Amino acid sequence: MKKLILLLGCFILFLSFNLSLFSQEKFFKNPKNTFLISTDLHIHTVFSDGFVWPNLRVDEALREGLDLISITDHLEYQPHKGDILNPDKNRSFEIAKKFAQGKELNVVLGAEITRSMPPGHLNAVFITDANLLLHKDSISGIIEANKQNAFVFMNHPNWWPGRPSGIARLEPIHEELIKKKFIHGIEVVNVGLSIEALEIAIENNLTILGTSDVHGIATWEFEQYGGHRPITFVLSEGNDLTSIKNGLFEGKTMVWYKDLIIGKQENLLPVIDSNLEFSQPTYIENTKIALVNLSNLSSIPLVLNYNGKFTLHEDDKIFIIPPRGSKEIKIKTIELLKKINMNFEIFNAIIGKDQYLRFSKTLNFE
Repeated sequence: MKKLILLLGCFILFLSFNLSLFSQEKFFKNPKNTFLISTDLHIHTVFSDGFVWPNLRVDEALREGLDLISITDHLEYQPHKGDILNPDKNRSFEIAKKFAQGKELNVVLGAEITRSMPPGHLNAVFITDANLLLHKDSISGIIEANKQNAFVFMNHPNWWPGRPSGIARLEPIHEELIKKKFIHGIEVVNVGLSIEALEIAIENNLTILGTSDVHGIATWEFEQYGGHRPITFVLSEGNDLTSIKNGLFEGKTMVWYKDLIIGKQENLLPVIDSNLEFSQPTYIENTKIALVNLSNLSSIPLVLNYNGKFTLHEDDKIFIIPPRGSKEIKIKTIELLKKINMNFEIFNAIIGKDQYLRFSKTLNFE
């Protein structure tokens, strides 16, 4: 009997664990008429310098609640070729794509063009044949990727082997490729954040991206980086591949890294508007102190700096609303009002160097 109970308990634990893999709560509430598509567009397997089979990349993505991944194994760098022959550079994608069939995950074909700086490493995703990108010179590979209507972006532009200073910057060849619209985006997060890469993205109207560049087991690699891999959210009109690809080309992205969200102001504002809710303000009886409850619907804490014209009662102007949590604030309005403007700066919503998202809401009293 004890053995039966033990086996039953193990079965229930196993079942609950496996259900949890495929029942992740969405990270953010979608803005109105928009899909937030969670992606990782820089992933490796044993078919280049990674340490896992492509199937595991699919399982990891499903467990973590991702909507889309791209297997982007190196074209030129093949350190496992003595053990794993890889004549077909599409093979890792084909294995992952087949394993993902019938599951709630899109897998798109990608590849990493791997050269020394400049131009350095670049990813091409939404390609049709990775083998055709393998050329003696990297520029021909970039041109071929564009012939395949690929989305091409610069990888880890602050990576110390190519940038010993750790500072991302463009070379003349990058500027030329951007001018010709052969490069469409840049990683501002690849394990770590590069503010200089964010500045490059904004100045050159490049799509802002954050990726894992994962080689080992994702959970192990990212426990130290906020407990999750860096994720790029595409603000897409639909959840089909064409809409997602269009969103990337249009620069409609937001990066989630640790407890930070990073992106262009026009992309972060609708996300905050959908994920930060305000109650109708009321006054404490016989006072001029207004009560407002703020609810955070997202998976990240929100670090708010109240910069309205009044002061708060019992709180500093800087406070944190926990993930899926709420916070009541008391505002000393001096006189009884019919409406109040709630003005905030969100210190973990980065839109540029030393720039944080500003958010306002006008609330009417009863």
